[in-house]
Amino acid sequence: QVQLVESGGGLVQAGGSLRLSCTASGLTFSNYAMGWFQQTPGQEREFVATISESGRRAYNEDSVKGRFTISRDNTKNTVYLQMNSLKPEDTAVYYCAAGFSRGSGVDYSHRIQYDYWGQGTQVTVSS
Repeated sequence: QVQLVESGGGLVQAGGSLRLSCTASGLTFSNYAMGWFQQTPGQEREFVATISESGRRAYNEDSVKGRFTISRDNTKNTVYLQMNSLKPEDTAVYYCAAGFSRGSGVDYSHRIQYDYWGQGTQVTVSS
């Protein structure tokens, strides 16, 4: 049974930092691209960042570039999202997701490319 378990969310003031973690089990982690998405009430789940199975390729959604960094440690089956210079508009539930690697031509900014999802962790940024 595949499980993705997020942690690290919480309440932080604007300008602060948080580091989210997502630990996977029940799959061969190094075969999966990983992604982070955010969702606010009544809205679609939106792409934040993704990283390839090897960790060599990563990219972020434009609004978080320069502030958020995705990374992974395949020895720990864990993907991270370092979130700096947080803004109130970053407030959301953050979900990690695992998508089986289908080659470099796949656009992992789309939810449909992911096979497994975590339960989410709440991030709240106060002004």
